[in-house]
Amino acid sequence: MTTEPETTEEAEPGTPGAGAQDGAPETGTTEETAPDSEDGDGGEAGAADETGEATETAETTEAAAPAELSEAQAELAAQRELRERIAQRKAEKQGPVEAGGKLSGTAADLLAAVRAVESGAKPPATAFREPAPAPRRTVPEPVRRPEPVVATPAAPSPVAPEALDAVRAVLTEGGAPDALAPQVVAVLGEDADGQLREDPWQLLRISAVRPEQADGFARALLGAECGPDDERRGRALTVWLLEQAALAGHTALDAPALTAALAQRSVPDPDTAVQGALAEGEALVFQDALETTAPAAPAREEAQEETAEPEEQPVRVLIGLERYALAEESLADGLARVVNALPKEDAPDWARAAESATGSTAELMRTVAGHGLVLHTGGEAARAEPAALVAAARALGLRAYAAAHTADGQRRFAELVAAARESTGAADETGTESETGTEGEALDAAVTTVAALLSGTEGPGRDADGAFALDLLVVLDAPQLDVETAALLAESLADGSRLVLSGDPGVLWSAGPGRVFADLLAARVFPQVASRTPDPGPIGELVSGIGIGELNQVEAPGKEVVIVPVRDAGEAVHRTVQLVADSVPRAFGIPAEQTQVITPGHGGAAGTRALNAALKERLNPGPGRFGGFDPGDRIAYSPAPGRTVPGQVLKADADGLHLECAGAPVVVAKERVEQSVRHGWALTAHQAVGLRLPAAVVVLPGDAAQALTRPWVYTAFGRAERHLSIVHGVEQALPRAVAEVPQKPRTTRLPVLLKAQVPAAG
Repeated sequence: MTTEPETTEEAEPGTPGAGAQDGAPETGTTEETAPDSEDGDGGEAGAADETGEATETAETTEAAAPAELSEAQAELAAQRELRERIAQRKAEKQGPVEAGGKLSGTAADLLAAVRAVESGAKPPATAFREPAPAPRRTVPEPVRRPEPVVATPAAPSPVAPEALDAVRAVLTEGGAPDALAPQVVAVLGEDADGQLREDPWQLLRISAVRPEQADGFARALLGAECGPDDERRGRALTVWLLEQAALAGHTALDAPALTAALAQRSVPDPDTAVQGALAEGEALVFQDALETTAPAAPAREEAQEETAEPEEQPVRVLIGLERYALAEESLADGLARVVNALPKEDAPDWARAAESATGSTAELMRTVAGHGLVLHTGGEAARAEPAALVAAARALGLRAYAAAHTADGQRRFAELVAAARESTGAADETGTESETGTEGEALDAAVTTVAALLSGTEGPGRDADGAFALDLLVVLDAPQLDVETAALLAESLADGSRLVLSGDPGVLWSAGPGRVFADLLAARVFPQVASRTPDPGPIGELVSGIGIGELNQVEAPGKEVVIVPVRDAGEAVHRTVQLVADSVPRAFGIPAEQTQVITPGHGGAAGTRALNAALKERLNPGPGRFGGFDPGDRIAYSPAPGRTVPGQVLKADADGLHLECAGAPVVVAKERVEQSVRHGWALTAHQAVGLRLPAAVVVLPGDAAQALTRPWVYTAFGRAERHLSIVHGVEQALPRAVAEVPQKPRTTRLPVLLKAQVPAAG
């Protein structure tokens, strides 16, 4: 590891031998304001407080809408269809469990509130008053309601001009921008004006609106009738807090955390507010049993206990939105089906395939032979193991496919599969060659992205029942699966199919709600194969140490790792531009377009906005005539929430902004450019997950110290293949984050649901 001289003059990567903290002064960390968080791109729970309130979401919570039918539209359509199938499958289950049949205490009061309103009676007011444990032996079926129809921005329905005019009039009367009218109509429907007059806090359903803005809007419309104790306000804030929690990665919130957050928002009676949301079906209540380790009773008390009342088991009361509750339950059901539907007859000749493999590759093959679902963990080098599995399965005649998180990951994994096939000399026996019929192209077709697989634009297609036409599916970058995407994948697998979820547990979690891969690993009900293949070189050694909480000094004789100390954010921007435009290309022969800049947030003096502006001025100056973009600009395109596709601007015309992303043309309509396209020379770590480039420049300005976590550092540093420059201005905050700040927690129900349906792995 080397350290550049502390100077603002241009310098080559410096002298080897410095430690990971050598570039930082020995004084304390700076006390500057943290930049805008990157939660909108990655959903990091750290972007919210314990209530799950996110700080910056509007920029990435809306999907882009190309002018013609696109992969994003196909993906959304596939999701809608699969959700309908999931709901139908749930409804057709025989012998349903009575919802809430074994609930008591708080949760029973909440369910009573729902049922009382459904029957026309007044709901009780006792919920949340006395949190107390209740006897519990099984996880109850939650209250179920039809899934609401959600308007997708990718394919908006035509809106009557009269409806827009009416909504604009209401917005203007309430002091809100009339530019919100299209969004309001898309969310609330053509009678949105009437709904807003009846309940002004419905404006909170628009993603960019904050509670204080909705309060001002309500005061303007209602006048003296408006007050903080209005039940409409309480319901709307309850739903809003749950939505903010979802943006921060939670699928539900603990009841005390939710009521505390409502109290912070000046809701006088948080219990009643939650009851109202439950009664209207806008939220659901769950009571999950907590595991206890109480010692066994003495033998002399056994006789007394036989006649005593059963001891109450402590429970955890959670409140969540229906869409995520349904997704988690569908995911648990789907995975249980995958495990239980594995054919009992002899499996393909995996033993023969495993004989030609060694180490954890052979272990993975043997484990897959006997199980429907296998979890595989490891770093970048470990991806060769599932690649060998796919190549071996196809050589056995199985319909084996793999899906990565990004197009870059797809390309890299296809190369690994091809290399595995060549190393063993095995031919593809699946009979699924491409139109040209070559084995290499057949293997390329066997690797796709998760988005393309679900949308049907790539991959094996679906059978008559709507399931994937495959025998083995390997999903890479598994930590990036949110609960809804994972549920769609699980529900799309035919009975008898095998599923391998492979990923690096050290990277940042998914952009959407949930922590699916982490929950599956923690549940310990599925077999796990941990790779023993280390990532090579100084960068691999550095990242591996970070994964276990150690920021080690590494030897970097080829200047693979360089530390560039800076004093302030301005110097950080200046040095970053020097590295990308001059130093890295000259010293390592890596052009600027193959170097990725990564920084903790979008805002701040050294966030993505400031860095992209400086890099554009140096690398592709221009007037930015189309929404700030010019031909040749490097961009990051978000076709759907939580997905980032790197690309380049080709041109702009009346149809919109023309891009090239992963070798494919994309047209983004003019009205969608601001919401779905950013400059892409600098990204956040969440946006860069799944990418690997020859060089990475990680910028750590002083005002980003509080945003650093071990997974963030692990993810950012791990994006570099040949060279890593660290623009270091956070002093001792970097080693402290690596040693002491783990992944921030997310509240989910998946582990409880899995343990109720799937026996522990042997």
